[in-house]
Amino acid sequence: MTGMPSGNQWELRRGEQVVEIAEVGAGLRSYTAGSRRVIDGYPVSQMCTGARGHSLIPWPNRIKSGKYTWDGVDRQLDLTEPATCGAIHGLTRWASWQVVEHGDDHASFRHILYNCPGWSWVLDCRIDYSLNDTGLTVRTTATNIGEGTCPYGTGAHPYLTVGTETINPALATVPGDIYLPVDDKGIPTGRQTVEGTEYDLRSASELGTREIDVTYTNLTRDADGRARVRLSTREGVSVALWVDDAYPYLEIFTGDALPEPGRRRTGLGVEPMTCAPNAFNSGEGLITLKPGQSHSATWGIEPYA
Repeated sequence: MTGMPSGNQWELRRGEQVVEIAEVGAGLRSYTAGSRRVIDGYPVSQMCTGARGHSLIPWPNRIKSGKYTWDGVDRQLDLTEPATCGAIHGLTRWASWQVVEHGDDHASFRHILYNCPGWSWVLDCRIDYSLNDTGLTVRTTATNIGEGTCPYGTGAHPYLTVGTETINPALATVPGDIYLPVDDKGIPTGRQTVEGTEYDLRSASELGTREIDVTYTNLTRDADGRARVRLSTREGVSVALWVDDAYPYLEIFTGDALPEPGRRRTGLGVEPMTCAPNAFNSGEGLITLKPGQSHSATWGIEPYA
C-alpha cells in the first residue's frame, strides 16, 4: 500500500457538496459544490503547499524571530519560515490527526500537542467539520491538559475561489475598517484605517492587481453576529467565509509571495484568526489558557452566498 503525502482522507457529503479532509493537519484539502470548486485546494497526490486548508494551532500567522517571553522565561521556537527568520502558523500543521468520529456529513479529529522546542505545555486539540444545506462549519477547540497557564491562538488557511483562472477579475468584500501594516518580516507595525487605501474592500471591489497580505480587524458583523468575506464574479457566482465573534481578525492573502508561480493568485487566502500576528509578543488578541480551561472558535464557508 502506498501512502498519500497528506495521509488518509475522509469524505463528507451533503446534497451536491463534497468535502475532503486530510489526516495531515486535519486539513481541508478539497471542497466542491456540484461541478464548482469552492476552495483552491490541492490534489491527493501532492503535499500541501501555501498552508492550503491547514488549521493553525497554537498561534496563527507569525512570531517574530520565533522568540517570546512567558512567565519570565525567554523561549525560542523552531524557525519554520527561514525567509523571514520567523515561526509561522503554529505547531500542528504537519501532525497526524486521529479521526474520532465520522458520518456522512460530519467528522471530528483529535491531536495532542505535547512539549517541543519553545513550547512547554500540553494541549488537547479537536477540530469538528460538519456540512449542512448552507455550507461547511468548522469548530476548533483546545484544552490545556498540562501544567501552567499557556499562551494560545488559532486560525485557519483556506483559499476561496469562484472559478476564475486568477482572482484578478473577482469581486471581493472584506468587512474590516482597520488593517495592520507590516514590516518586511510580515510583523505588524501599527494600525491604520482602510479609508483611502488599496486595502479598502468594505464594498465589493475588483481585486485587479492589488497585492494584499495583511490583517483586517474592527470587523463589521451581520445580523447573525458573523463577519463575512465574500468573493464573487460579475456573472453571479459567489462564495463567503464567515467567522463567529471568537475571530476578531482576518488575514487576506492574494498569494503573490507563494513559492510556486503556478499557484500565485489562483485563490484568495481568507484566514480567520483569534489573535493578531506576533501576538505572543504584542499580546494583541492573545488568549491565555489555565490548566483545564478550553477555548472554542467557529468559522465556515457558504458556497451559495
